Amino acid sequence: MDPIEFETQARTEGYAAPVEVVKPASYHMDGHEHPFDAFALITQGQFDIGVNGVVTTYRVGDVFRVPRGTAHTESAVALGVTYLAARRQPEQK
Repeated sequence: MDPIEFETQARTEGYAAPVEVVKPASYHMDGHEHPFDAFALITQGQFDIGVNGVVTTYRVGDVFRVPRGTAHTESAVALGVTYLAARRQPEQK
């Protein structure tokens, strides 16, 4: 997927405008959760995300999603990573 396709899909699905995120080669974050849905496109490097003990590696052109409240780890130790990230907040009732 390219950035234009990503931004179009994010907008269609109700995500906020994507922002660029850069993490250095030493980046690692232990288990945590977000209060929003995350949707991202890798534009440089490599990103490893672990959910329920299963680690998936994402490379340039790959997209990933982490639903709000999902415990996960993040790592860019090998190469660092740059990605476009879009957030979708839960609906207010």
